[in-house]
Amino acid sequence: MKYAMVIDHQRCVGCGACIIACKNENNLTEGISWSYKITETVGTFPNVRFHYIPTLCNHCANAPCALGCPTQAMHKAEGGITMHDPNKCIGCRYCIANCPYGVISYNWEEPHQQWTQKKVLIKDCTSSGAEQASAYGIPRRPPYENPERGLTLPAERPMGVVEKCTFCDHRLMRGLLPYCVEACPADARIFGDLDDPKTEVSKLIGKYKPYRLKEHLGTEPKIYYIRSFNPGTYTQTKGGL
Repeated sequence: MKYAMVIDHQRCVGCGACIIACKNENNLTEGISWSYKITETVGTFPNVRFHYIPTLCNHCANAPCALGCPTQAMHKAEGGITMHDPNKCIGCRYCIANCPYGVISYNWEEPHQQWTQKKVLIKDCTSSGAEQASAYGIPRRPPYENPERGLTLPAERPMGVVEKCTFCDHRLMRGLLPYCVEACPADARIFGDLDDPKTEVSKLIGKYKPYRLKEHLGTEPKIYYIRSFNPGTYTQTKGGL
C-alpha cells in the first residue's frame, strides 16, 4: 500500500477550507498549520495572474526528515506515511533543517495557552480564556478539542517537539479519508492507494501529466498536482481507501 494525494488546480478555488479543517481535526495551536498554501502574484498590472498552490507534508518515499532524525522519532510508517513520535522527539529540529518543503513546525510554547490565561480583554465585561474553558467543563484543555486525534498521537503535542501532517493516520486506520480531503467543497483533493491501479489517484496520474514540488531533489513526494486549465473531465470524487 502506498498512500498518495492528487490536488487538482482546476477544481481548487483557494477557499482555505482544507487549512481550517486540518487545524480543527488535529487540535493545532495558533500559528501552526499542517496544511497551508503557496501564493504568488505574477505579471505587471493590468496583466496579472494569481497562483495558489495548496501544500502539506509530501510524505516523501526518500524523506530527508526521517533520514536525518537521530532518534527515529520521524520515521516511515504503514502506507508510506512519514510519521512522527513525540515521545522520541528530543527537539533537535534536524528534520526541519532537512525538509526542503518547510512543512514541519516546532512547538516553542505550551499549546493553547489562551485557555489558561486569566487576563480579560475588557474588565467586568468579557471573560478570560480560563473562565471560558472552565464554563465548558474542560479547564485544562481547549473546549473544541477533537479527542479522536489522540488515537495515534497525543491530542495536543507538548512544548519542545516538532509536528506535521500525518495524512490523518487516525482516520485512515478506521477507513476514513484525511479530513482535508473530506472538507474540500470542490473535491480538488483526491486520496487513495497508488499501488492499486483501480484507485482514482492512479487513474488521474495516468490521465493527466502531474508534477510534484521539487522533484529534482529525488525525495519522491507523494503529493501530485494536476491541471491548471484543461478541458478534460473526470467523475468528481474524493477518492477512497
